[in-house]
Amino acid sequence: MEKGFRAFIVNKEGEEFSAGIKEVHLNDLPEGEVTIRVAYSSVNYKDGLASIPNGKIVRSYPFIPGIDLAGTVVNSKDSRYHEGDEVIVTSYELGVSHFGGFSEYARVPADWIVPLPEGLTLKEAMIYGTAGFTAALSIDRLEKNGLRPDLGDVLVTGATGGVGSMAVAMLANKGYNVVASTGKESEHSFLRDLGAKEVLSREEIVGDKIPALGKQRWAAAVDPVGGKTLAAIASQLNYQGAVAVSGLTGGGEVPTTVYPYILRGVSILGVDSVYCPMETRKELWNRMATDLKPDYLLNTIGHEITLDELPKALSSILEGKSKGRVVVKL
Repeated sequence: MEKGFRAFIVNKEGEEFSAGIKEVHLNDLPEGEVTIRVAYSSVNYKDGLASIPNGKIVRSYPFIPGIDLAGTVVNSKDSRYHEGDEVIVTSYELGVSHFGGFSEYARVPADWIVPLPEGLTLKEAMIYGTAGFTAALSIDRLEKNGLRPDLGDVLVTGATGGVGSMAVAMLANKGYNVVASTGKESEHSFLRDLGAKEVLSREEIVGDKIPALGKQRWAAAVDPVGGKTLAAIASQLNYQGAVAVSGLTGGGEVPTTVYPYILRGVSILGVDSVYCPMETRKELWNRMATDLKPDYLLNTIGHEITLDELPKALSSILEGKSKGRVVVKL
């Protein structure tokens, strides 16, 4: 294919930084065994950081961001994939050191690819994206730690964000009693629509002072926030409860004590979606197409935009104005 195609490109030369839609060609793409006609990508906080000069995500310029993509194979040098196969690529180095999904075509290593599971469309896969996969991995870790719906309330913090909103919907779909926490009073109805039984403010989770041992409130928690929020959750978990932590929007320092862990046997479960083993990755994508998939996934959580609307969406997610999932149609 000699004809050019469109991509969102960031570039930095000295102090000069630029970001916008440009025409590129297949020979501009990096090495990889599989070339994909991208149908959809999605907008993540990391993508927002990649779109600004000091975001500390992009390692070399010029660059095409986008840590998620879903599309159709147009060429493959790997026997596992063939022209016409529908596939998903998230995580690894995509959109960080390897050209990402904000492009009509992408070329990637075959080892990064997940075949699109039966029961998911390409658009639905990107409504999930890295955020949905991280939520699914959080729930999977909690359930392997013993979590069941009958054990009590499950807290989800940062609940209007990508990971949080997905976790609320997935947990509710599984029959859990979900309590959502958000700093956005205007979004309480949105969270109830996702399945939250109760919505609390940030202040109701993290008070002025975090006790070493607080009242036992939660059977488990999904926390993409970290910082003081994680410390507060740990002090409020039920006996042998656990919190799955996947982010640090609330900071990297966690002002906790040893007491919840040695007196109540609680656990902090770290969640890494970037280098999650492929066996686990495929298993979870299949769950996201079956028992974790909410019926209202498209109508409630996902919002579709065009590539031309991407710059505005990237600014919104950095400003904390985004909710749910923004899907980019390529």
